[in-house]
Amino acid sequence: MSMNRRTVLTSAAAGGAVLTLPTLAQAQRRKDSMVLAMALEPPGLDPTAGAASAIAEITLYNIYETLTKVNQDGTVSPLLAESWEVSPDLRTYTFRLRKGVKFQNGEPFDANTVKFSFERAAGEKSTNKDKRTFASMETVRVIDPHTVVIVNKELDPDFLFLMGQATAIMVEPKTVESNAARPNGTGPYSVDNWVKGSSLSMKKWAGYRNAGAIKLANVSFRFISDPAAQVASLLAGDVDAFPRVTPRGVPQFRGNNRYQVIVAGSRAKTILAMNNGKKPLDDVRVRRAIAAAIDRKAVIQGAGDGFGAPIGSHYVPGSFGYIDTTAVNAFNPDRARALLREAGITGPLELTMTLPPPPYARQGGEVIASMLDKVGIKARLQNVEWAQWLSGTYGQKNYDLTIISHVEPFDLGNFSRPGYYWNYNNPKFNQLFDAYKQAPREADRKRLVGDIQKLIAEDSPHAFLYQPQWVTVANRGVRGLWTDMPLFVNDISALSWA
Repeated sequence: MSMNRRTVLTSAAAGGAVLTLPTLAQAQRRKDSMVLAMALEPPGLDPTAGAASAIAEITLYNIYETLTKVNQDGTVSPLLAESWEVSPDLRTYTFRLRKGVKFQNGEPFDANTVKFSFERAAGEKSTNKDKRTFASMETVRVIDPHTVVIVNKELDPDFLFLMGQATAIMVEPKTVESNAARPNGTGPYSVDNWVKGSSLSMKKWAGYRNAGAIKLANVSFRFISDPAAQVASLLAGDVDAFPRVTPRGVPQFRGNNRYQVIVAGSRAKTILAMNNGKKPLDDVRVRRAIAAAIDRKAVIQGAGDGFGAPIGSHYVPGSFGYIDTTAVNAFNPDRARALLREAGITGPLELTMTLPPPPYARQGGEVIASMLDKVGIKARLQNVEWAQWLSGTYGQKNYDLTIISHVEPFDLGNFSRPGYYWNYNNPKFNQLFDAYKQAPREADRKRLVGDIQKLIAEDSPHAFLYQPQWVTVANRGVRGLWTDMPLFVNDISALSWA
């Protein structure tokens, strides 16, 4: 499904279930406050320090800001940079910065802040997951307090988009080390209280440069991972909006005029990731066998309740230069068995499948394990909490198989990233990707990104499953929710009540 395609569903008549209506107190507080919910709790509040997308879901555009802003349709608009100029070779960017901007601790934002933020992100001690982007900056030069020039070592056609992602936030030098617990940004909201394991509340920052345009004074995030509890929280009126809620609850809301249901496109890739550095997963025949054992359409039904489109590579329909590679490792159990025999595996192959909390992973794991079993692969399911997945699977690469959605739109570079948790290494990919990054002509980039997709599909570093469609369920009166999701963002500055 293209990212620009979406469905907004509201009912015309109330459903048959008898539901408790919101109390008068709820109705009164909703004039300037709102309760949102998320499936996962972030491990911290500094998106430059960790890979969890939940960090950006709370902080991006709310607490921290970036030079550019990614809009729900995938376009880029000014934020802390009022305007910019790009050189013909797409390597030099001159940003004109917004004047009069301050951090929440009163310190000014200026060109020196940009230089500090980006050089820190590229530094030796940086744990920024997009470190490569910042390390590719040849120079970050301050012209005057409100003008900064960035010269990249290589061109990047997606650079302005990347400058609007959470890893490119502006940080205040004096407080940057405490951002994970006490974030200090230039955005319209500040953290009020964080009850670990339960909720996080934010309040409007009175010192924000355009505070009068911010409709909500108080916003709370509740962390609810259990699918049944997600549905119950909405039905009870305890939660006003639940972006990326479990799709299993959709039928209960489509027929009820208290709610709106938004089915949004995405640039995410849900994959069965494989540890390419562990035997026998270092053998491409074994990886291809695993991919051929999986019926993607059945996985979409079982893991995503039908909300998704099959993919054959780490790229999704609707993206620039997309080609359909689903036939490269098509569902074929007989071929899977033959590939395993060819790889010298005659008895049952025992592997562990590590599953983080999201329902798509837990549900998808059961479906895929059953499929693998039919070709002679015994996958032991191991459920872990999110912090365990981040430290053990992502950090220490202690896994065989795992199911995860990679939500960043432009993350093909991870396949050339040394030490990344996949342990994938192919010099041919590196050459192709470098050529793509350095090609000034759009036609050449389109051809090269097609070649990249073919190579990844043939190498099968993972079993590529599907492009998810994300479901948001909200009170009918909530306004400003995103109807497409090029990024995982909850832009609460745009939210209001009808």
